Amino acid sequence: MKKYLIDKNSDNLLIFFTGWGCDEYEFEHLKASSDVLLLYDYSDLKLDFDFSKYKTFNLIAFSAGVFVSSIFEFDFKIDKKIALSGNPYLFDEHLGLSGKIQEVLYNITEESADDFAKNYLIKTSEEWKKFHHSKRTVNSCREEFNALKEIYQNNKQNIKDIFDKALIGEDDPIFNVSAQKEFFGKKLNIIENARHNLFFRIENYEEVLNF
Repeated sequence: MKKYLIDKNSDNLLIFFTGWGCDEYEFEHLKASSDVLLLYDYSDLKLDFDFSKYKTFNLIAFSAGVFVSSIFEFDFKIDKKIALSGNPYLFDEHLGLSGKIQEVLYNITEESADDFAKNYLIKTSEEWKKFHHSKRTVNSCREEFNALKEIYQNNKQNIKDIFDKALIGEDDPIFNVSAQKEFFGKKLNIIENARHNLFFRIENYEEVLNF
């Protein structure tokens, strides 16, 4: 996987597992008071990073990142773990991505990317003003998608529900909201008038941790 560090010279680190097809540019509008380690492109799950300078850790996982974080092993305590717009069973037909949604995601093109964002990711014109796509290529995203499917098949037995709290938009068209309720139970919070990407409803990472 790839990484991008927002360095605030802090002793506290927020580990952010972003979603499929993402990169750091999609989240430039978010403010942070702690250091933030953004992780993306799960074509493999190798991570080279020195965690030793930090005293406390929190974790946010978004969409496909919910699955990846659920099988990732850390050798330190993480205080808060929040899942957004997804659950660990990424390719489960009932709990995760349906076959139809998988087909939609895999077949996004440069020409159709804006329409996909407007129909699946964002809800309002105000969110659209803040939105911009990652700078990754379509081929890069498809390669990641294929890799994620293989990683999922090889690691289904290692999936854990590590999360303290979960958020999802009430109109999320990618992950079925009823299935999210079934999986997370009372830990799930429904965000009104929102689709899949909730990050245009907040200004900083701490809002997610303190929701």
